[in-house]
Amino acid sequence: MAAAPHHPGRRAGGTPRAALAELLAGNRRFVSGQPIHGHDVTAAAAAASGDQQPYAVVLGCIDSRVPLEAIFDQTFGSICVIRTGGHVLDRAVLGSIEFVVGQLGVPLVMVLGHERCGAVAAAVEALRAGERPGGSLAHLVDQIAPAVTEVGVSDPRVGPLAIRRHVQRTVAALRADDLLVAPVSAGHVAVVGALYDLATGEVTPLTE
Repeated sequence: MAAAPHHPGRRAGGTPRAALAELLAGNRRFVSGQPIHGHDVTAAAAAASGDQQPYAVVLGCIDSRVPLEAIFDQTFGSICVIRTGGHVLDRAVLGSIEFVVGQLGVPLVMVLGHERCGAVAAAVEALRAGERPGGSLAHLVDQIAPAVTEVGVSDPRVGPLAIRRHVQRTVAALRADDLLVAPVSAGHVAVVGALYDLATGEVTPLTE
């Protein structure tokens, strides 16, 4: 898959910085109760009339309280959304992000965690009990467990700290991906982490 092509006419400005600014501006509209985009059939038809030109891909959790298009006030065709429990990576997720970056020229990948994440809580509980869950839930726990271990399972703030650390680890894994490392190193693509506040609706980017 080729490195990200250059799309200077992309609506959000075509750069990682412009894409992040657009996402956060949409979140401010959402938080202030002044969204400008409605999810209606007219907008869907307009987006379908031409080639898709999203400016960002957001990897988030499946939590029903965190609808990604809504919290960033984005309409049809604006962002690509991927959701897994605890925003855990697998080959399908990585391949999807590689496609969006390599073929659609998206300049921004955001990993969005959120407070009170049930997947992270499940990993904490499993490590404390010393019992690995059954089924494919074990995969989620296995992928989140290193963040919990790094924080320390006995830390009284292990939940929120592990959520933040898991976001940071996911960002690092994406930046090191074989097909993303070159465009990231060249500055054509940025991979950033952020946290969503369930109570206020605000998205806060994580500093390095």
